[in-house]
Amino acid sequence: MTTSRSASADRRERDDERGRLAELLEDDPADLYENAPCGYVSTLPDGTIVKVNSTLCSWLGRPREEVLRTRLRDLLSVGGQVFHDTHLAPLLRMQGAVREVALDAVRADGSLLPCLVNAVEVRDADGDPLMIRATLFEATARRRYERRILTAQRAAELAEARSRTLQQVVVELAGATTVDDVAAVVVQQARGALRARGAALVLVSQDTAVRAGDGGAEGPRADPELGVVRSDGLPDELLAELSAAASGQIALELAEGLRVVVPDERLAARRPGLAAALTGSGLRALVVVPVAADTRRLGVLVLGLAGSGPGDLIDLDEPVAGELSDGDVDLLWTLGRQAGQALERARLLEHTTRQGQRSAFLLEAARLLARATGVTESVERLAAMVVPRLADICLLDLVGEHGMARVVARHGDPERQRYVDELRAWAPPLRELPAPARAAMEEGRTRWFPAVTDEWLAQVVRDPAELAAVQALELASVISVPLVAEGRALGVMTLSADRRRQPFTAADVELAEQLALQVSLMMAKAQRFELEARTSHTLQATLLPPPPPPVPGTTVAVRYLAATSGVEIGGDFYDVAPLPGGHVAIAVGDVVGHDLTAAATMGQLRSVYRALLVEAPAPAAVIDRLQASWPLLGLQRMATALFATLDLPGGLLHVASAGHPPPLLIVDGRAEYLPVRPSRMLGAPPAPAVEWAGVVPPGATLVLFTDGLVESRDSDIDAGLDRLRAAAERWAAAGPDELCDRLLADLAGTHRADDIALLALTRDA
Repeated sequence: MTTSRSASADRRERDDERGRLAELLEDDPADLYENAPCGYVSTLPDGTIVKVNSTLCSWLGRPREEVLRTRLRDLLSVGGQVFHDTHLAPLLRMQGAVREVALDAVRADGSLLPCLVNAVEVRDADGDPLMIRATLFEATARRRYERRILTAQRAAELAEARSRTLQQVVVELAGATTVDDVAAVVVQQARGALRARGAALVLVSQDTAVRAGDGGAEGPRADPELGVVRSDGLPDELLAELSAAASGQIALELAEGLRVVVPDERLAARRPGLAAALTGSGLRALVVVPVAADTRRLGVLVLGLAGSGPGDLIDLDEPVAGELSDGDVDLLWTLGRQAGQALERARLLEHTTRQGQRSAFLLEAARLLARATGVTESVERLAAMVVPRLADICLLDLVGEHGMARVVARHGDPERQRYVDELRAWAPPLRELPAPARAAMEEGRTRWFPAVTDEWLAQVVRDPAELAAVQALELASVISVPLVAEGRALGVMTLSADRRRQPFTAADVELAEQLALQVSLMMAKAQRFELEARTSHTLQATLLPPPPPPVPGTTVAVRYLAATSGVEIGGDFYDVAPLPGGHVAIAVGDVVGHDLTAAATMGQLRSVYRALLVEAPAPAAVIDRLQASWPLLGLQRMATALFATLDLPGGLLHVASAGHPPPLLIVDGRAEYLPVRPSRMLGAPPAPAVEWAGVVPPGATLVLFTDGLVESRDSDIDAGLDRLRAAAERWAAAGPDELCDRLLADLAGTHRADDIALLALTRDA
């Protein structure tokens, strides 16, 4: 019974619902028009509203009486009115209908009502307009959705553009090999990505000077410096104000990170110069982007954002934005990091290149100094190399026997050399060292003056005339390096750069110190060489006999040439001694070796020979006695020698040889070696000497020599003897002095491996 009543109730409910639906479907069409889910409006051809439904009036919040007799365009926003006049009305007239035109109506409270408008134009039989009927659909949700889509699309496009920018930056930075190349890429790409009016890359100087107590540099500039590496579109005055604003607190400025600087009251109070420059440049803001590599802050990328003044046209391509978007910030951060890494790579490459150039410079300097034969030649060659490759001015003040002396003062510009020459009046030995060089000598360390100002010069230069000469050189930077070798102070080298060259850097100081070390070692070696040369010359002059005394009836000439390698002293000797009874003793000899021991042995041998001449022994007897007494004399070297006596009245010649080349006799233009049979060398096991006797005709010339004249590395002694004989015949008519000079010129050459002793004696006719 309960189930039957429940089924009956369900049927009654369904019948009631069908009845209510039928009533709704049979409603008055006027009700459907008034309460439709869209706005209906009918207008005259001029747009005057003559009919409107309740729905639209409700949406607008306006009573029907207010809407009627109002033109449709007057209900639209300003933009809608422009679109109605320029598009909607002309399209209706041309096409007779428009579909889904997006317009904004204005509510009574002033808010906007997004709508989609469909309209048709009702015309008569002649095609003339009678009425316009339009429907308006509320499109707030749709407009919001479309805006979201547009925003997402715009964000995607911007992300893609930023991605392309970063890809382009990475590609171009990969090919940048110098700091200038990196700066050009970063400035151009950052300016284009942000549509900035201008951009600049400002870096902290790598060669920031430190104070003298902290590292050796001294001068008026000690604070870190900012330098504009690349600028495009930003005024120099603005960049100068920006650098000045950050001076002295660069680390703090860079640590603040990416920021936007606007010319507001706060900036005007803190940095009035920067605020004025920013306003005067027509910029609304500066974007400052840190440029860093890992933890190293290298500088900043500065972007100038354009503002719009009164009377400016609307720029549809560069809208004025109030703040940077998150995407812009991410892009700029990435650009700063990429720029920092590229700068580090470029600087490393440039540093490697400079190191290679400096190494090549030092190698070339070492080769140049190695070829020099003395201190004077060495320092002159050095100055010619240093100026102008390393510096504009090179001064060398060296310690000598009589104190300091300026030995080099060179300027790279010949037209400015006169200024450097003027400074010699204030340099050693006339006066004390200038302040930089004096400080380097006294302290025994390099003094680097990164910057030179008139105020600083006035403190270190006391004489007004000297100050004027220094100021004329327009110095920008100075390095003074002491020259020290083997614990001795040898002098000081001062290098200067004028204002046409960049100031010296720490790398330049290091190069100057390495060069000074090479110069010091060279000078120490050259001074030892010159001392040894002077010593050997003095010793050789002491050991050799004085020029031969006049011997009646003869003309005698002697020559001695030292070898060009090793010490300039050896064991060659000659001797001419008049004897009683109209005789003259002649000797030449050559002790084995080319050193002090050979020279000492030669001196002892000549002294013993002179002592033996007291008894006027025959040449063979001289050799026999020397052989016998050699062990008693304690002589350390063997020797060859040729001894002869000449009877001047009769011309009788006696000759004996101890392993020595035979003498050459020139008679009537012909030269022949005398057939003297040599015995053993002095110092060898004794053997009887063999003596040769013959006559020297009047006018004939006897030539005695050591083997240095006829021996060479290119040929044996026989070939040398042949060349000597040919040369003697070629110059047979010459007197003894000229003959000696001619023979040496033809046979000795520039480079000699052995000493040469030469004696020519002509018997007067």
